[in-house]
Amino acid sequence: MTKPGKLIIFSAPSGAGKTTIVRHLLEKFPEMEFSISATTRQPRGEEMNGKDYYFISKEEFLHLIAKKQFVEFEEVYSGTFYGTLRTEIERIWQNGKAVIFDIDVEGGLHLKRKYEAQALAIFVQPPSLEVLIERLKGRGTDSEEKLNERFIKAEKELNYAPQFDMILKNYDLETACLEAEVLVSNFLKE
Repeated sequence: MTKPGKLIIFSAPSGAGKTTIVRHLLEKFPEMEFSISATTRQPRGEEMNGKDYYFISKEEFLHLIAKKQFVEFEEVYSGTFYGTLRTEIERIWQNGKAVIFDIDVEGGLHLKRKYEAQALAIFVQPPSLEVLIERLKGRGTDSEEKLNERFIKAEKELNYAPQFDMILKNYDLETACLEAEVLVSNFLKE
């Protein structure tokens, strides 16, 4: 059995900036490693299997659920699953590193409940729903139907913010990255 380590969870509605903040932190903290999620969705743009996500079929995902291989999983959008494999956390802890997550809001809360004091759960708060909508439209990666699905989900997810250990306001990305550095540094020293 691997010696349990620490987990740092970044959650937010899609487009709030959590991925950019997590990438920044990974450059600053070599003692952390990114937890690669499994998903049934197709790769976008330059995404690579085993680097950005483990892209697997819905059938394989359901098989892994049945075998209790996930620490947490969600059907984030209709027919599209995301989850954290138990082996992924254990692999990172075996390397003597803390695990950092870039994960949807409900998945982040599941992890926090499961790992409690071992985990720091940070909610990345966008300036407003309107700004979030503009960011998502600006990506140009989703159909109109998918964008509407994301907007509805984002509105719901913003209500979960108080359940996290910390709310990190991302009104200015540079400031949010610096504030995230302080939060993570303090947690890793505990």
